[in-house]
Amino acid sequence: MNAPVPGGDLDLHGLAQVVTGNGGLPKVRVTTGQCTGEVYLHGAHVTSWKPVGAEEVFFLSRNSRWQGGSAIRGGVPICFPWFGDKADDPKAPAHGFVRTREWEIEAVVQSGKAITVSMFTASDESSQAWAPGSFRAVYRATFGAELDLELAVINTGARPLRFEEALHAYYDVGDVTQARIAGLDSVEYLDKTDAFRAKQQRGDVTISAETDRVYLNTEAALELRDPVLRRRIHVGKENSRTTVIWNPWVQKGQALSDLGADQWRRMVCIEVSNVGAFAVQLAPGEAHRMATTIQIAPL
Repeated sequence: MNAPVPGGDLDLHGLAQVVTGNGGLPKVRVTTGQCTGEVYLHGAHVTSWKPVGAEEVFFLSRNSRWQGGSAIRGGVPICFPWFGDKADDPKAPAHGFVRTREWEIEAVVQSGKAITVSMFTASDESSQAWAPGSFRAVYRATFGAELDLELAVINTGARPLRFEEALHAYYDVGDVTQARIAGLDSVEYLDKTDAFRAKQQRGDVTISAETDRVYLNTEAALELRDPVLRRRIHVGKENSRTTVIWNPWVQKGQALSDLGADQWRRMVCIEVSNVGAFAVQLAPGEAHRMATTIQIAPL
């Protein structure tokens, strides 16, 4: 399926098209003079961004399930309105329900040399069975020489709305054991592999075992340094006060059937987020936006 992109008032001359993706799921494919990229309507899920002259930035599992009701493994899943397991309902889907929803295209427009794809979803009867409250969420992905991702949420109900959120980005690395993440030195974190004990980061983050950490009260940008792929990935943060770093390592990688035992080495997650004690609280009619800007450069 190739079709003009709905929304927007520009003739995009083939720069963006709705096409059939893996599993027959529709996606918006972007091709410009600065990059190629794609975002699925399923979960508003960015699965690719490749600047011209560079390698693919995001990891995507070759075992990912491409079907309704399942999250895509890799790229940038959206976690909302809770993160991880729902504290009061162990049967609830992990990381919320929007990453397995079919979002709607709001607009696709050209901004200079970049293309912005906007999608939206909203609360309904099915969502309120999991999380009472009313909201409208808009996700904007701007593909260009840099990648800008923005999640905006408005409380459309008559009661306060509390939610957690994360852009669960999987970055492709040559060998995770050689990669380093700068920008979190001296920051306190909760170690989910050690009963959520509070610890303090010393120097750069390195991966040498299963890693699942929530870094607290941090708004600084991060840099992923990859000596194997010889590049630096800069991850900017806006209105995000927590950062999650995750790698499943060998045993957990084996346990995840949509990942497999041998792929953990090629990925690390750096998640711009507001989770736990830093969850967002919105009064009726209030709005909140969280954003990240991703850039790459030679190492």
